[in-house]
Amino acid sequence: MISMPVGVIIERREINNRWQKYSWRPVAIVPGAPPVDEWRLTRQGEGWVQYHAATLTLEMHRKETEAYKVNLADESPSVFVVLREDPDADEEWEYRPFVATVSPYEAQDYLDADDIVERVPMDEGLIAWVQTFTDRHHVDVPFKKRKRKDYVPEESGFGKPAPIDRPRQSGKDKDDV
Repeated sequence: MISMPVGVIIERREINNRWQKYSWRPVAIVPGAPPVDEWRLTRQGEGWVQYHAATLTLEMHRKETEAYKVNLADESPSVFVVLREDPDADEEWEYRPFVATVSPYEAQDYLDADDIVERVPMDEGLIAWVQTFTDRHHVDVPFKKRKRKDYVPEESGFGKPAPIDRPRQSGKDKDDV
């Protein structure tokens, strides 16, 4: 395993929706960012604000290089950032960064929950870091097609008569009347 701290920049944008005041989405990753104790304002404009919300650990594992190769082969390799609703937070900070990963397979798992999963483009340095790790640890596993076995009913037990000496089940049978 190898890891790197990455800062997560989140944008909160005002939206015109009766059920929700803001939309939340990660917009940038800062490789090697220092840890932050609280959200730090980085940029703002009319109706939107960006914060360095957290520094997460981006991990890569040797057994997951197939997923990294899929990501690197994409037109725009990405870091997938998972935002999770924070029930303890006040209204201003509804979500918090939960995970950053370069595995699209892991990101897919989080889509099954009620989390926000967004792609953030990788910069050239991060792409090189992931590519170097993948080149060093990836092992192609050759595809082996299973051979079908002929079906022999006598060997499967299907179609054989049931044994007669079965124990009786508790309760009344038709013969017990």
